[in-house]
Amino acid sequence: MSGHIAWKDVSAKTVADYGIFSVTERLSIGPHGREGRFVVLDAPEWAVVVPVLERGGGRALVTVRQYRHGLGRACVEFPGGVVERGEDPATAAARELLEETGYRAGRLVALGSPSPNPAFMANRLHVFVALDLESAGQQSLDEHEFVDVDVQPEDRVLAAVGDPPWDHALMTAAAWYYRRWLEKGRPA
Repeated sequence: MSGHIAWKDVSAKTVADYGIFSVTERLSIGPHGREGRFVVLDAPEWAVVVPVLERGGGRALVTVRQYRHGLGRACVEFPGGVVERGEDPATAAARELLEETGYRAGRLVALGSPSPNPAFMANRLHVFVALDLESAGQQSLDEHEFVDVDVQPEDRVLAAVGDPPWDHALMTAAAWYYRRWLEKGRPA
């Protein structure tokens, strides 16, 4: 279907490794027969989870607030983080939920796996919804992780996504997948 626009990789060389991502320079041949050099960020897969609490006939979402160095301020988000090498994305989502919020999911439903920026990134974001939550105790945060937990009505969260402090684009994608899941009647 898109073979006529595909590029063929000739070589790839890692030019820098920063731990959280590495930079690869790729030499590729285009459909026009010419070579081009392209830079790709090789980052780990990420997982984010939309945690749902059923309360008094309504739904609330568990959210987290944490400082983001790229923006130089705090963002409000859904729990999430890096999928460790060899780890299943659902396992990572459940782990991040527990570590950041102290909640354990009775059930996780996969909602989608978009590419954060396919122009130059070679990873995916795995989005889940967490259902049948139970409090499992306290947070278990990493050394440099400071996370405030909040529970807000679902409609308030979904109305805020996209605007500061809900302007993290990956959270906007997660909210979109969650809304689509709701519109489809919450399939398991």
